[in-house]
Parts: sequence; C-alpha cells; structure tokens
Amino acid sequence: MAPETRGGTAGGAGEDRGRVPLRRRLLVRLTAASITIAVCSVAATAWLAARTTTSALRHEQGQVLADDARIYDTLIGHAASHTDWSAVRPVLDRLAGQTGRHIALTTRDRRPIASSGPSGSLPGRASALLDPLRADPALSSGVDASGIDARAVGPYRLPDTERRELLDLVEALQPCWRSAVGASARVEETPSGRPYVVVSGDNELRQKVSAACALYRLDSPTATERRALDELNGTAAGCLERRHLEPVTVGLSFTPDGNADQTVQRCVDAARREQLTPYVAQPALLFVSSPAGSVASGFDLSPSNTLRLVGVTALVLALTVAVTVGVGTRLIRPLRALTEAAGHPVRQHRRVPVTTHDEIGRLAAAFNDLAERRERVEAQRTAMVGDIAHELRTPLTTIRGWLEAAQDGLADSDEAFVASLLDEALLLQHIVDDLQHLAQADAGRFRLHPEPLCLRELLASVAAAHRGRADAAGVTLVSHLDEAPAVDADPVRLRQALGNLLTNAVRHTPAGGTVTLRCRPAGDRAVIEVADTGTGIAAADLPQVFDRFWRADKSRARETGGSGLGLAIVRQLTEAHGGAVTVTSVLNAGTVFTLRLPLPPRP
Repeated sequence: MAPETRGGTAGGAGEDRGRVPLRRRLLVRLTAASITIAVCSVAATAWLAARTTTSALRHEQGQVLADDARIYDTLIGHAASHTDWSAVRPVLDRLAGQTGRHIALTTRDRRPIASSGPSGSLPGRASALLDPLRADPALSSGVDASGIDARAVGPYRLPDTERRELLDLVEALQPCWRSAVGASARVEETPSGRPYVVVSGDNELRQKVSAACALYRLDSPTATERRALDELNGTAAGCLERRHLEPVTVGLSFTPDGNADQTVQRCVDAARREQLTPYVAQPALLFVSSPAGSVASGFDLSPSNTLRLVGVTALVLALTVAVTVGVGTRLIRPLRALTEAAGHPVRQHRRVPVTTHDEIGRLAAAFNDLAERRERVEAQRTAMVGDIAHELRTPLTTIRGWLEAAQDGLADSDEAFVASLLDEALLLQHIVDDLQHLAQADAGRFRLHPEPLCLRELLASVAAAHRGRADAAGVTLVSHLDEAPAVDADPVRLRQALGNLLTNAVRHTPAGGTVTLRCRPAGDRAVIEVADTGTGIAAADLPQVFDRFWRADKSRARETGGSGLGLAIVRQLTEAHGGAVTVTSVLNAGTVFTLRLPLPPRP
C-alpha cells in the first residue's frame, strides 16, 4: 500500500503543479487590468466633467462657432468694401457687444490695427486671416470657389446714372414678368449696384420667363463694367500668354466662355485679384478671445446628475467586465490548444487550427510551422542515418569479404590484396572526415584561419594537382587565371572546396571532354567558376545538388565514386568565408559551379 500511496501523492502533486494559480491566470489578470483602467477612466471623466466651465459647454453647443463665423463674415465684408481698416473700430465694438468676445486686428507682422477693448496680450495663434481676395468659403456665404468675396466690386461699382438706367429697364420689363409669374419673382441688387430679377421655380420656368420677357437685356455690361472687364481680360491674356494658352473672354460671371480648363480659371482669378487689390483693405490677422479678466463659473453636479454619472459608471464597468471576459476567453482557448499540442509526443508532430489573424493566430501559425520543420528535420535525420549506414556498409562489406576470403584460403595476401583493402579503408576515412567537417559546421565549431591570398597561385596549384587525374580520365583541364584577384581566405579550406569541385567535374565528364577553371573580379566579389562538358544535371534536381548524400544517380551506384558529401562541404566552406556557391546546368551539355567570395576592402 505504501508504494501506491506515494504514487498517488506524486501524481496529485504533478497535477497541482500543472494547474495555474487563479491569481496568475491570464483571464483574471486581463480582467483586473481592464477594470482598473475602466475605473481610472470613469473617475477622470467625472472629474473633468465636474471641472468643465460653462464656456466649454457653449463651445460644445456650437454657439461660439456661430459667433466666430458671424465676426469673420462681417469683417471680410468690411475689408471688401473699404480700402483700409481706418473705419473698422465701430464695427469691432458692435460685434464685441453682440457676441461678448474680445476682437482684435493686427497686420501680418502683428502690429496692432484696431481692438474692441483695451489692448492686451494676444493669443499665440490667430483665429483667421482676413483677406477678401482669399477668403474661406466655409465661413462666409459671399465667397465663391475662387476665394474672392462677392462684396469686393472695385471698378465694377455702378455710378448712379447707370444704376438708374438699369432700374428703368427693370420697370419697363416688370409688366411682362409680373403677368408671367406674379409674386414668384422679385428684384434684387448685386453688391456693385446692378439690379436683377430673381424668378422662383425650376430652371425650365426661369428660362421660359427670361426668353419671353427679354430679361437677358439686364445682363449686358454697362460702360463702367465694360471698361473693367476689358482691363481684366487684358491682364488675364498676359497670364495665359506666359503659359502658351489662347486668350479668353470673361463676362460678369468671371468664368471663361466655353473653357473649363483649371489653368485658364486660375489666370482669370489671379487677374481679378490684381484688379481688385487697390479697392480692398490689406490682409489682417483676426484674434477672437474671451474678455480679459472674465472667470468661467464651475459646473455643479446636481443630485440627478450625480445619480446619472454613477449609473453610467456602473454600466461602463459592467460592459468592461463582460467584454474582458469574452475577449479573454477567446484568447485563452487557442493558448490551451497550443499547450495541449505541445504536450503530445514529439513523433506525432501535432498541428493546431489557426482561427484568428491576431498575435495568437500568428503564434499558432508559427507553432504549426515549427512542427512542420521539426517533422522535416526528423525525416532528414532518419534519411541521413540511413545514408550514412549505406555509405559505410559498402566499404566495410568489401573489407569483410576480402578478409573472409583470405581466412578461408580463397584469396592470397599479396600486394594487390593489401592495396584493395587499403583503398576501401581510405574510402572509409574519407567518408568519416567529410562527416566530421559537416558536424563541426553544424555545431558552430568550424574554424577558419584567413590570410591574404593570391587566388592565381592557389588556383594554379589546385589545377596542377588535378591535372594528372584529368589526363588519366581523358579529360582536358583548362585554366584562365590572368584576372584572378587577391582575397582574405583560409588557403587549406579554400583548396579543399575547389578540389571537391574539380574532382566532381572530372568524375562526371566523359573522355574527350573539357573542364575549365576560371577566375575574375566582379564588383566587390571574386568569382571562381568550374565548368565542365559532362552529363549535366536535370533542372528538377538542381535545388538538391548541395544536399548531403544526394546523387543524380537514383540507383546509388558507385561506379563514379564519391560519398555524396563533397558538394555539401563546398557550400559550408564557401558560406564560412562569407561567400555563396551556385550551380547552373544543361542536361547532356555541361555544368557550371560558381563561387563568389568577398574581396578585401580597398584602403
């Protein structure tokens, strides 16, 4: 019974250790943090509401904005109808009395022009710029799209004689339009003093009345207006000529006839501003503020307001808790799935569903990617163990066979016998050395000893060392090393990489073929190429060329020799030097391996 008791206790302890304490659970902490933030936010809002002034409430209701718009429109109208600001003080006093605001005008360099009360310190920023030729259409109804206030008439203002003539024409036409539309028409005047007939109704009715009663006669410019329009057209023509555009004719609507080009309209607007500038006041800065010394009374919370504030606070807290619990539950659900998947045996490589696109979803996707990569690594490890066993089994089987034959008296221990065993032993040593190089590189214990190196001498030495093997195979080994630069590299390791490439090229080139070794600088890299005219590699197999134990010969025959590790070692050595190795090949035409090594920095 004692062992069972100890086992049960251990299991319960393990279960307790796996359970997260309540105070440390993510949902509890998230809920507590949200409630704290909500309480602080509501408390701050309540304090701000209690300290809000009646002036701020009026701002919220839009009263101040309406007053500002009225002040702006009135002063823009004054600037449009006066050549200076000398008579603006009574206007400021009247506006200040109507709105209860302090109004001040200054020049653009903040020199005082006029003020509605005692001059004092001005706000750091002006409320608006008063310019009747560049006004804000949103604040003044008399401003068209060009920004020119309609009250700025300048040379278009009619003298009394011309105005009287137009009024007489209106009276002459009055019986016609009165009988046609009755009280639906009225006479109004433009700021320049020109009378016109306003016909209420749709466009069809207005056009019919205008045609029947010849109201278009009222649209003809007077002599004064014609002189102003001639001046305007002349100025606009100069602007258009500078832009290589044809001149246009502008009427009292100040819109180019039959031309909607924005460039033409800008020239007309610029000419109009130039024409009106002498007739309007200079631009001024407008400052609108509360009267000096005024103090806003505080906002007192009544019992009903207090109750309402408490109710809103409770509602906000309830909503915060509900939302936090809902969000926390959604956050915890995928985390639990990740925990369960991570607790399964490694060999199962379990995935989790990705249901969101937030950080948790990205974590789940990363977990699935990790599981997939782990599965691939496991498969590669299994395949590599099988490959190593296969590579070692072949020479070991040969050695064992020869030794058993010698033991049974079927083979003589002569010089050929010893040479055969030595070849197999050397092959075993070669495979073990290659595996050791790759293991050192994987473990980060691969050490280089770089030194200034003349590539021409190194490559010539490597080529000379492999020329005998190439001649024995009937392959021509050619070198082009005249442009070879100097690099900083480990000569032993670089010689090993190039030797692997040349050995591989000679092995896969049939008799009568050619292996070419060339080197040249290319930008900040030294480019070394080993090209052969051998059997080539299929395009589908190129991505696997540098994999360990990979051979293009799927039957894994050993007629061509090699362990399948040489090119993997070439890649490790090249990358250890800060370079890269690539391969291009055409099946039954040849293969080119290219090493790119960094050149030392220039002094």
